[in-house]
Amino acid sequence: MVKRVGILTSGGDCPGLNATIRAISKSLYRLFKNKIEIVGILDGYHGLIHGKYRTITEKDFADILTLGGTILGTKRTPFKLMQVVEEDNIDKVSEMKKNYNKMKLDCLFCLGGNGTHKTANLLSEEGLNIIALPKTIDNDIWGTDISFGFHTAVDIATDSIDRAHTTAKSHKRIIVIELMGNKSGWLTLYSGISGGADVILIPENPYDINNILSHLNKRFKNGKNYSIIVVAEGAYSISEAKIKKKKRMELRKELGEKTATNIIAKEIEKLTGFETRTIVPGHIQRGGSPSAYDRILATQFGSYAATLAKNEQFGLAVAMVNNKITSNRLSDVAGKAKLITLDCPMITTAKQMGICLG
Repeated sequence: MVKRVGILTSGGDCPGLNATIRAISKSLYRLFKNKIEIVGILDGYHGLIHGKYRTITEKDFADILTLGGTILGTKRTPFKLMQVVEEDNIDKVSEMKKNYNKMKLDCLFCLGGNGTHKTANLLSEEGLNIIALPKTIDNDIWGTDISFGFHTAVDIATDSIDRAHTTAKSHKRIIVIELMGNKSGWLTLYSGISGGADVILIPENPYDINNILSHLNKRFKNGKNYSIIVVAEGAYSISEAKIKKKKRMELRKELGEKTATNIIAKEIEKLTGFETRTIVPGHIQRGGSPSAYDRILATQFGSYAATLAKNEQFGLAVAMVNNKITSNRLSDVAGKAKLITLDCPMITTAKQMGICLG
């Protein structure tokens, strides 16, 4: 029987984490008629490794539905290092198992993205009772149509694009906006379409600068004296696609650039003479209060996860599939990324709207 559970938030923060913690906790108290103890593990897997935790009571989650960030704190602990004994001589997996048992946990809820899910699966394979919940503004977790935090980030990114339109039009400029998304372009694609971008560049579809220039020139010939280009931070060109990522980063370092954004802006200005500026909203995309949609989604996910614990169903990852809350086996989804395919309906929509995809 489940009597004591732990909750941790790992990886990058995003809106909806606190709403999910609240939903799990409130649901557990009701399902178990208050005969349940809840432990909040601090700073993600780092806290589980080092035994950092505190008891969570109803007072802790009373007013956190609308609160951004995470009351438990978070820290990135890369999966690739989980089974590596570093200079501190700590066997991370062994310490996590030891602290799980030391805390007398019957179940651990792991809220996070792809890396979090991989570690959650590792712990599940080690015999711990794990339930994972999908959090990421990248929306790239395999097996779920949507992750909490994504819609809020789209709202924020779209607002940035909206504001760029007014200044670009006033000054007759091209503005290149860099959005988050190292491996997947969901945030950029959705925000670009909702923000009326003229060019959208994503990691899944390497760009040709000549196609971009042709599109911009065509717009100017048609009387459009400004353009908005939205770029995922992980985007790269067709020529860069021919070389390995390490070499790509070395070449960019020589140019003094880490991402494609400034490279594209410089090339446009050099080859067309159009005045070009860059905008990087950065971590603002992760911040602030969750949208109404994400509050509802987080509440649905958290409530469902609590029910899984009540039914002693472990080794699972909560998901939404075809507008229905469900779950997948962690072993089936961990280590897989949901990337955009070129036959994706949203890609088709973008093309039909006359958006250049590079």
